[in-house]
Amino acid sequence: MKEKVINVVAAVMKEGNKYLCMQRCRKGPDYVSEKWEFPGGKIEEGENSYEALLREIKEELDWDIFVGRQIGMIEHQYPDYTVCIHAYWCKPGEGQLKLLNHLDYQWLEKSEFDRLKWAAADQKIIDLLP
Repeated sequence: MKEKVINVVAAVMKEGNKYLCMQRCRKGPDYVSEKWEFPGGKIEEGENSYEALLREIKEELDWDIFVGRQIGMIEHQYPDYTVCIHAYWCKPGEGQLKLLNHLDYQWLEKSEFDRLKWAAADQKIIDLLP
């Protein structure tokens, strides 16, 4: 059986010295359910990373953002699939985000990240941050 690989994008939003951290809903396997992550989602067929980020943030947070340069790409193997995350620096646009697909959010300094239970793949993104 061929291993399932999911390509996703993540928006790393920074305002001052605080980053936007999102708590996933109670769905999916235990290793990602209710864990913290950077917002984003799957890259759909025919989409590039930039288009996917704009669409996903609009769908999940009803928010327009500005996508900047790529931070990096990480791969993480979960028990039943591998995720390949393309992480980008992003800036919030006008208005306020809405929790449409998440339980909670916080703006935190990197030094405060360890008080949250992060999804393992997103933990690897944290390691790329300055």
